[in-house]
Amino acid sequence: LEIPNFERETVYLREILASREYQRAKSPVTLVLGKDISGHPVVADLAKMPHLLVAGTTGSGKSVAINAMILSMLFKATPDQVRLIMIDPKMLELSAYEGIPHLLSPVVTDMKEAASALRWCVAEMERRYRLMSALKVRNLEGFNRKVSEAAARGEPIKDPFFRPSDMEEGGSWPVIEPLPIIVVIIDELADMMMIVGKKVEELIARLAQKARAAGIHLILATQRPSVDVITGLIKANVPTRIAFQVSSKIDSRTILDQMGAETLLGCGDMLYLPPGSGFPIRAHGAFVGDEEVHRVVSFLKQTGSPDYIADITKYRDEEESRGGGDDEDGETDELFDAAVRFVTESRRVSTSSIQRRFKIGYNRAARIVEAMERAGIVSPPEGNGSRTVLAPPPVED
Repeated sequence: LEIPNFERETVYLREILASREYQRAKSPVTLVLGKDISGHPVVADLAKMPHLLVAGTTGSGKSVAINAMILSMLFKATPDQVRLIMIDPKMLELSAYEGIPHLLSPVVTDMKEAASALRWCVAEMERRYRLMSALKVRNLEGFNRKVSEAAARGEPIKDPFFRPSDMEEGGSWPVIEPLPIIVVIIDELADMMMIVGKKVEELIARLAQKARAAGIHLILATQRPSVDVITGLIKANVPTRIAFQVSSKIDSRTILDQMGAETLLGCGDMLYLPPGSGFPIRAHGAFVGDEEVHRVVSFLKQTGSPDYIADITKYRDEEESRGGGDDEDGETDELFDAAVRFVTESRRVSTSSIQRRFKIGYNRAARIVEAMERAGIVSPPEGNGSRTVLAPPPVED
């Protein structure tokens, strides 16, 4: 029997970070949720969830809970273990984390760029599956263990998809390194669905279906838990849910598939539905203030700078790249002229050499090389995949 307490007790994040449950958790993506009605800390492993849906009205404690989850991962994991992609349409909640070394790209606030970031995640998932298939392992943990053991023996595993024709003079065959877990945090799913629409739903569903073994996890938050935002496709693939106070029984049923969230008290009062369970756990969310977030962020910035992947927010899939319309091609790329100069001076052309020279992603480099072929600067690929530079070197003034 639950009896209301006339004086609300604040559950601070620090208490749970110092608890035995959190300290004993070995997963680098351990999430702090709060305390249950008995006062026991509630912590969860995102890797076992493997994706999380958080919903609740304005002021229900949703954004504070997201901050607590992010900090609990930052306290547990190094940037080598966990990398984050943050999508924040409101431009306020997650922008405080700008510049921490765990980020894969700057905090995304433009929804077109957010769709590109999700496409990049799908492509990264496919790349990881190809690597895991080549190494005959079943998940990211097994992959990293195999790579680390080989490196410890002094026999690093060479990249099975690297072509010798891409190798620069004096270069060496690249080796595989351990891959980090990637956590994608979307703070307002409703805004994203309104602007970018159906395509985002398909990308999220695809990641939710397949990305777990590749070490990519989603945390989706929304303050509008209606069926046009939390669609059946998304719900079917995101088994773990957290409901804060909502305005109606219908909203509660949309999130949890049962009523109850409409009677919560707000300010961090939540129902947590663990994976594989039909019975939600009532918990009081951990509170973390803005000042604490800023202190942690300023400390992390001192430990190192972020190593951004520049291509994430400009990523387009192959269909879009082939299609015409208003999408830019390689020739309109701001790096096209510099890449042409590099190729004509070095007399060597390959996608990977342009990737390394300009620190860009594979797809962007491939588009630039294809644009050079259309412009007659380089030849079409020969049987072994190599190309010849046709244009003369630039004339010096």
